[in-house]
Amino acid sequence: MVGCKKEAAPEVYNMQAADPALLHSCSQQLTNVIVHDIFKPPVASRIYAYSFLAAYEALQPQSAEHTSLAGKLNGFTAVPAPEEGKVYCYPLASTKAFIEVGKALTFNMEMWEDFEKDFYAQYEGMGIPADVYERSSAYGEQVAKHILAYAGADNYKITRGYRHTLTHKAGSWVPTPPTYAEACEPRWNTIRTFTLDSAAQFGPPPPAAYDLEKGSEFYKLVQEVYQFDKNLTEEQMNIAYFWDDNPFVTTILGHAAFAEKKMTPPGHWIEITRTVAQDQQISMLDAAEAYTLAAIALYDGFIACWDAKYKTDRIRPVTVINSTLDGDWMPFLETPAFPEYVSGHSTISAAAGRVLTHKLGEGIAFTDSTEHKWGHGVRSFSSFEQAYWEASISRVYGGIHFRDGVEEGTYLGERIGEWVWAKTKGAPADVLANKPKPSASTATEPLKASAK
Repeated sequence: MVGCKKEAAPEVYNMQAADPALLHSCSQQLTNVIVHDIFKPPVASRIYAYSFLAAYEALQPQSAEHTSLAGKLNGFTAVPAPEEGKVYCYPLASTKAFIEVGKALTFNMEMWEDFEKDFYAQYEGMGIPADVYERSSAYGEQVAKHILAYAGADNYKITRGYRHTLTHKAGSWVPTPPTYAEACEPRWNTIRTFTLDSAAQFGPPPPAAYDLEKGSEFYKLVQEVYQFDKNLTEEQMNIAYFWDDNPFVTTILGHAAFAEKKMTPPGHWIEITRTVAQDQQISMLDAAEAYTLAAIALYDGFIACWDAKYKTDRIRPVTVINSTLDGDWMPFLETPAFPEYVSGHSTISAAAGRVLTHKLGEGIAFTDSTEHKWGHGVRSFSSFEQAYWEASISRVYGGIHFRDGVEEGTYLGERIGEWVWAKTKGAPADVLANKPKPSASTATEPLKASAK
């Protein structure tokens, strides 16, 4: 009976297979696994980037309008070409490649196995001829193997196990309460970039010098964080909490301690990409490109940001305030375990935001409900720019960053986003390279814009 089953015409099953909802569901599953496995934000960005690169490269052969990223990314060579004269269902190959890379870079195989059972059943119901199905699936595996080989040479394995050595110099970073965890990924700046010439290509200027004299620039930054926390409005608390994106929030009650798993900052921006892609009803291929370029920007953003963090080794607000102003003070958000300057969330949000602005449009309004299931509410934005500036100031409201750390992080991210777009799309590379920074009042204007 199976052998006599009528096959669907190629245009029918290809149209069904190219439903972008299939790729969106893969993206959401990867986020679910990343949350479950508690990957640190920089590592999460790496998982997203290689998974979406595999999806895009396996899907790209079906369209002459979209070009491979081979030769455009550092050290990335062309994936295996499909056999000439053979019929493929490229959307199937794409999601297969995505899942295989996602599985290889994460831990929880049971979650993937449960997902695959129902996911591939959707393709099996499309009437795809057995030989086309097998060939397409095998092609996805070929692409995944190529991407994993590329990932295996990015220096990630060599950086495992490194620890940050505390200098104990005045103004340098030390572990912070409540967990006093070791510094996160101190050698992340040695990971191979996708597009940047080096981790320090767009390095930010030095932060305000550590100086506790009243009236000094640094003292003013400390006071701003302290006063914000003492007088936070409900809206400022909502903003801080919405963008918290801490993958492992610790709560300590007396002698008891427990933790909550949540989405990472890169996961939040991947979900924003999905939201707007669905709003605009873009094709699977355009969605794959949007995901891939945003993920690359997130990845390169983390590398550049971490380079600045461990070079400046700057103290966190909680350490300064506890030792000089108020020994009982605790920030509204839990302080992440790495140096302060520059803000990681500010950097990667702006990097992804600039790429998405180019790909999906300037002034695109959207409602972000991706954090709702973690109890973080729903907020609406008039543009990607407004969203990434709000993410930036949220770190000051949360008491975990100084203002120069978030503003310089945002400028760094904007330059990286523009660079990623230029390198991958052949656009002019100097769009923001020499653009003067806005004045403080102009730079913070998006922060003041209302966002519900």
